Amino acid sequence: MPTPNEPPGRQSSSRRLEGEFDYVIVGAGTAGCVLAKRLSEDPNVSVLLLEAGGQDDYHWIHIPVGYLYCIGNPRTDWLYKTVAEAGLNGRTLSYPRGRVLGGSSSINGMIYMRGQREDYDAWARATGDASWSWDSVLPVFRKSEDYHGGASEYHGAGGEWRVEKQRLKWKILETFAQAAQEQGIAATDDFNRGDNSGVGYFDVNQKRGVRWNASKAFLRETMKRPNLTVITGALTERLIFEGRRCVGVEFRGDVDYVARARGEVILSAGAVNSPQLLELSGIGDAQRLKALGIDVVQDLRGVGENLQDHLQLRMAYRVNGVRTLNTASAHWWGKLKIGLQYALFQSGPMSMSPSQLGAFAKSDPDDPAVTRPDLEYHVQPLSLDRFGEPLHPFNAFTASVCNLRPTSRGSIHIVSADPRTAPAIAPNYLSTDHDRRVAANALRLTRRIAASPALARYKPEEILPGAAFQTEAQLVEAAGNVGTTIFHPVGTCRMGRADDSDAVVDSRLRVRGVDGLRVVDASVMPLITSGNTNSPTLMIAERAAAMLLADRREGAHARVDASPPLPVI
Repeated sequence: MPTPNEPPGRQSSSRRLEGEFDYVIVGAGTAGCVLAKRLSEDPNVSVLLLEAGGQDDYHWIHIPVGYLYCIGNPRTDWLYKTVAEAGLNGRTLSYPRGRVLGGSSSINGMIYMRGQREDYDAWARATGDASWSWDSVLPVFRKSEDYHGGASEYHGAGGEWRVEKQRLKWKILETFAQAAQEQGIAATDDFNRGDNSGVGYFDVNQKRGVRWNASKAFLRETMKRPNLTVITGALTERLIFEGRRCVGVEFRGDVDYVARARGEVILSAGAVNSPQLLELSGIGDAQRLKALGIDVVQDLRGVGENLQDHLQLRMAYRVNGVRTLNTASAHWWGKLKIGLQYALFQSGPMSMSPSQLGAFAKSDPDDPAVTRPDLEYHVQPLSLDRFGEPLHPFNAFTASVCNLRPTSRGSIHIVSADPRTAPAIAPNYLSTDHDRRVAANALRLTRRIAASPALARYKPEEILPGAAFQTEAQLVEAAGNVGTTIFHPVGTCRMGRADDSDAVVDSRLRVRGVDGLRVVDASVMPLITSGNTNSPTLMIAERAAAMLLADRREGAHARVDASPPLPVI
């Protein structure tokens, strides 16, 4: 019979293995890989890293265009979906999250983006901790960076996180960039100096045309250390508390396991799974947990709240007189040429990140409240009706544009005490007047770019969402029709000041009201960054590792001899 604290459907195992470590890290995504490397650099520290997914040995992870075969694939993706969204006219969305070593860095768009100076200065104000300001975190970004242009005031060289230029160019993208400049968006060659205004090609986390995920960067060589144990196929089901101190985790592989932490347990499971695991373990809104039969350890109503995401609005244009990937890959000989180009030179369409050209602009330059870019474009030399479907049989490009700083807030909450049941993901897109206004303005700006002289010679024809949408109300409707996630969920365990009753963690990422537990991933962001969120998550993990090691040096916990490591699954 299950014990009283076991989730429904779980049967007690006659085989139950235990191990003890200084640190137990849940989740081997970007943050978990960084933490595992940094914490295990001290040979006297024992570290356990748990990953629900498998090894990152699937070949499509490493070929950049392979994201098409990783998203929606149970081998690499949790396969989450949102609830029906009113702002999206009742649609539900797939919500990809990496379920493999490297986490979402193994399936994402590989874009290296920090965001804007003001993002981090706002974090410092939200937490009352100046160490989260831009000037404080810039050296942290530089520490782990290996930038293609070498070290400078803004970039680092020799770090683990490789940043390269893309190995391709498309005439249609060059022309879009010219058209954007005609609309007042200046050209730039670097989006990562604190002001990402402008238009240009994205830098990417690749190494000679191959995806460079967090597993390669931080974990692969580190796994050889005798004081680091990495277990894949390990679904963490709950945290273990003794009084108000977190002392370990229970997880399942081929049998049941208990991993105890002499020092701390660190949740790095991401913006979906970290709040899920907190709630499963009795940390969250007390009324919600009691309704599910979960004993309350700490009443924290902010757990799972404050979900922020970038909603991209996909606009597609048919063009004439210029080739795009739609026709370049339409026949077997085109596919053969593309395959040979990658096999021989690791360049061309197979080295493409999902989006190649970027632009950052203001949704309304005449509005004095819009003081910095609040829109990001991801421009692609292709078009299709929706992700996973075939490319259109004619030449076209897609200009996806997202509101960088949405005011809509959603939530992620468990619906069952069973850890195998997916949580309810409700982003609540376009739920504020501000976000609806920015969406309408974003669609208008894209149309102005498409109508610019540079693109006129290709006779662009809007095929998505369609030129019939003209009024403010119609444009909001169109945004609901074409809007989709750009895979940047953050904020569901946000950090804040001591007097902020909705904050889940403090500025040192310690869960409020309990001991021995931190959250280190994108869920701790109080506000979403103005750009892609993977590298900011890496920076958070670098800072967290330094905090943990500093606390250890100050005697926060004393080490005793390690017990034998758990067997690798």
